[in-house]
Amino acid sequence: MHHPLKKIAGLLLAALLMLALLAGCASPPVRPQALVPGEYGYLKEHITWLIRKEMSKNNVQGLSIALVDDQQVVWAEGFGYADTAARLPATADTVYRIGSVSKLFTSTAAMQLVEQGRLDLDAPLATYIPDFSLRSRFSNAKPITLRSIMTHHSGIPSDYAKGMWTRQPQPISSLPALIRDEYAAFPPDTFLSYSNLGMSLLGLAVQNVSGQEFAGYMQQALLSPLGMQHSAFSPGIGSAAPAARAYSGSDEKPEPPLRDMPAGGLNASVNDMSRFIRMILAEGEFNGQRIIKPETVREMLRPQNSSVALDQGFRIGLGWMLDGLGGINIKNVGTVAHHSGATLYHRAQLVVLPQVKLGVIVLSNSNSAQGLVNTISTEALKLAVEIKTGRKQPEKKPILTGEFLSADELKAYEGSYATMAGLGTLTAGPGYLKAELMDRSFRLVPRQDKKLQIQYRLLGLFPIDLGELGNYGVSRVNVSGHELLKASDGEQEVVVGEKVTPVPLSAAWQQRVGSYRIVNAGDDTLLADEIVLRLVNNLLLVEYTLPEFGGSRISSVIRPVSDDAAVFTGLWRGMGETLRVVHEQGVEQVLYSGYRLERVK
Repeated sequence: MHHPLKKIAGLLLAALLMLALLAGCASPPVRPQALVPGEYGYLKEHITWLIRKEMSKNNVQGLSIALVDDQQVVWAEGFGYADTAARLPATADTVYRIGSVSKLFTSTAAMQLVEQGRLDLDAPLATYIPDFSLRSRFSNAKPITLRSIMTHHSGIPSDYAKGMWTRQPQPISSLPALIRDEYAAFPPDTFLSYSNLGMSLLGLAVQNVSGQEFAGYMQQALLSPLGMQHSAFSPGIGSAAPAARAYSGSDEKPEPPLRDMPAGGLNASVNDMSRFIRMILAEGEFNGQRIIKPETVREMLRPQNSSVALDQGFRIGLGWMLDGLGGINIKNVGTVAHHSGATLYHRAQLVVLPQVKLGVIVLSNSNSAQGLVNTISTEALKLAVEIKTGRKQPEKKPILTGEFLSADELKAYEGSYATMAGLGTLTAGPGYLKAELMDRSFRLVPRQDKKLQIQYRLLGLFPIDLGELGNYGVSRVNVSGHELLKASDGEQEVVVGEKVTPVPLSAAWQQRVGSYRIVNAGDDTLLADEIVLRLVNNLLLVEYTLPEFGGSRISSVIRPVSDDAAVFTGLWRGMGETLRVVHEQGVEQVLYSGYRLERVK
């Protein structure tokens, strides 16, 4: 379940890993001289061509799309296969895991209870979950509220990883007892830090107040009233049609059950999801039935974090992302409300343009499809906007690069940065910065607007067109003592890195350098492997491999706060969280997110 800011990192990594361009794809359909309002034939032809090209390029097995114009589903279709072995085609009724798009439903159900006076957005979470508590190092911090959870500003850790993806998950009612020894990552309302755990606790609040088990209540309160006949919250997806099988490349994979259903456990088809989109576009009404009030929809789509300085322009509503930077970038349409989703193997993207009353949902059963679902949803809506309103996307103006920053200005960027993709470094060269991230090297070159533009050269020689990534300008800013890197497209911006500096290390931490293994994995699907604690340039790093995500190697900086505790440095998902050291029967163990790690002898 992806963090919204991770789109920038994902886009960056995709561009850096692109070492060749595919050739020989069929030509796109001929664009008509004029686009007629309400006529979506050309859109279907063009996006169909784009889907097939990108599915082939990215080895995606199945994909479905639904495009909504106000209360009309103008296109709903499937491509490829829901089940490759059975040669079962994907359709508009194929059911996928929609991952974090589920959070929109959990948030909507919570807002229904707010309307009924049974939940208070600004009451402490413990009002509704009496056994909820977290440890905290932050004195005078505000209480964690439902509003701070829905805006991902609660400071609740991103996940409680132990038991999250496992064969027989515990119910969400087990969470308070599991997490009571965990520490808050940030004080509430100080930074956007995406939290699946927080949203699962919101679902538990819904369950407690409603007096019904979460999945059953969601069916009654939201899914059934919307007529979402093929949809349900569930730990898993099952194997019977119309459920899609899951794939990594061409290989079928078992999608493991998920404990945190409110954060990512909805199974749905694009036909069913189009009903949710229609309800949002009608400000809470569906087929003459009031689901939520118009003012509630408007509040959910209103930026909630405008006064949070460290967010640097990234805007979020209640459950909804309201910033298009990082792949969902549509101009001149007003609010761009969206949410992506990812389980281990399924990918999803939902985008709604409430001012022009258009929306799209794209779902896939392949773990290589995240960039694809983003691209398809964005391109479909750009074309739909032009067909419906005549508004074209602004032409991108060329940005001059050259010697627009002095050697001293470039040198000020030098250093190590904690990013969503791990530790990165910037080193000043003659007229540019050399950047290193995830074992890749690229350049940041000065632009006329004094920002830096990403430049990648194949084999160090041939410039590669980075597409939308090439439009972003990187700059530095100091906010409340945090030295940040941010990326901007001129209108929207997002923090992408925080400078980190070495701190003195005690002998206890120096002696912990080495390889570690998880000793209480049980039946969990482990997302991290080959875990190593090491010192690099006087920075203490936790390095690990992501076996379920292409085997990527991540390096994260940790900062000891005592001989028995350290926190991950940075300002995004997973950052600010605590590693604790304990001794069990004379053996030292490192505790993180419910897992126990022991040093490999």
